[in-house]
Order: sequence, then C-alpha cells, then structure tokens
Amino acid sequence: MNLPKISIVTPNYNGVKYLEETILSVLNQGYPNLEYIVIDGGSTDGSVDIIKKYEKNLSYWISEKDKGLYHALQKGFDKSTGEIMAWINSDDKYHPMSFFTIAEIFTSFPKVNWLTGSQTFFDEKGRTLDARAGKKWTKYDFYDYNYKWIQQESTIWRRPLWQKAGNRINTNLKYAGDFELWLRFFRHEKLYVISALIGGFRLRSANQLSLDCIEEYIVEAENCIKKEPISAYDIAVLKKYRQIKKITTFLNKTKILRTNRFQYKFEKKYFTKTQNIVFDRLSQKFEMK
Repeated sequence: MNLPKISIVTPNYNGVKYLEETILSVLNQGYPNLEYIVIDGGSTDGSVDIIKKYEKNLSYWISEKDKGLYHALQKGFDKSTGEIMAWINSDDKYHPMSFFTIAEIFTSFPKVNWLTGSQTFFDEKGRTLDARAGKKWTKYDFYDYNYKWIQQESTIWRRPLWQKAGNRINTNLKYAGDFELWLRFFRHEKLYVISALIGGFRLRSANQLSLDCIEEYIVEAENCIKKEPISAYDIAVLKKYRQIKKITTFLNKTKILRTNRFQYKFEKKYFTKTQNIVFDRLSQKFEMK
C-alpha cells in the first residue's frame, strides 16, 4: 500500500511541560510519509530547546511572535503539503500506530474525506483515563445547537476538503476556531466515525484555556451557528427534525411508545447519516457498517 503523506501541525507557546511528549507521540508513530511542522509563538520557557532537539525529524519549524493559536495553525498549514491534514496541540498526543490506521482508512475508502475517532482523554501523567465511542454527526446537529463535541485531537481530513473550505482556519476567533472549521467542512462533506483510537485530549488541573474558558468557547461557537448560511432546504429539514424529536421525546417520557423509530426513519430519509467504519477481526480490515 502506498502510504499517503500525512501533515501534522503542532502550535506551541510556553508549553514546555508536555511539548516533548506531544512531539514524540507524532515521531514515534514510525510513519514513513510524515510531514511534521511545529510553530512556536516565541516561547521563553525552554520550548525552543526541545524543538531543536528534534529538528532533524521536523519538516519545518519556527519560533516567532504570532497572534495566537489559530494564527500559528494557519502558518503551519500554509507550509504543509500532505494529502492528509490534522493538528495536535502541544499538551495533547496521538495514540501509537494511529497514523497507519488513518492511512488505511483513507486509502480503502476514497469517499471518506473527513473522519473522527473515539474520544479519549489523558491525565497529566499521560495515562489514558477515558475512552468514549464517537457519535454520528451531521450538519443538522450543529444547526440545532447539538454540537458537543467533535474531538479535535481525533479528527483528520483530506486536503481537497480543506481547499473547498477556503484553505483557512478562522484567525479572528480566540477559542472556537476548530468548531467554525467543522461548520465549513459540513457544507461539503459528511463526517465519518471510526471506533479506533486516534488522538487524545489532556485533562490538566490548571492553566487549560479550552476548559477554563469554556463559556467563551460556547459563545463563539453559537455565534458561528447564527452566522452560518443555511439553505432554505436545510431550514425546512431542520424544522421537521425538531418536530420529530419532540414527538419521540414525548412518547418516551409518557411510556406510550419507547422507541425512536420515527426519528430513525426521518434521519435515514433526510440526513443520510454516515456509516460507521469498524474493524473486522476475520478479514483484519476496516469495513463500512
């Protein structure tokens, strides 16, 4: 199998405590067609020394003042050339061999342009504390403000989708740039879900922007939904979906009919929800289910 080039960007600013572990989670994949880019925002805590330690294994790195996380990511993606793209922040990390899983799925299923794995969480020691099966997502979930959460650390996509979405991440946002990118991806493609472990989010006891500023994140995310150009057709479908959800919720609460078959039939007709991608033990391959 010809392995596609995978481009990974790590943005960092004064993240010396976990940066080396993040870098090693990428390099220790042993993936032969890797493009790894590190964008440092002018750190003064020893981060640059760690980056220099691994610079021979990096495709590109720089340390200079920037305008924040999403500006750093944009700089990194502008330097990238891989067919497959993703980013990992400097306190998070990838699971072993996950790049080979990613490569196999994108090679085996040409129609898959965007996927996410099971949600996993590390503690400060790097232990995997929790793993949660990914749910099936559609753009209608987002339009209905049911968006919590597509885990960024477990999400990866093809370059043509990035190009369709404008070749950019929104650098005007401070917190919800990932969410806004997912909204634009949904304009063009379905999100596929796999049960495999890809990446994980580190739960820290202090100084964690994404958790400490969760309310600000939600405000930005919901403002993005309000500004999203939703077609008249999608508005009509969303209205019907909300009606079906109310009926299903009422039937379940009153125990008249404990089933969601009405909602299932509606979703099957209008949402064309994606299939899960699962691993088959006998064939030792991934399959659509």
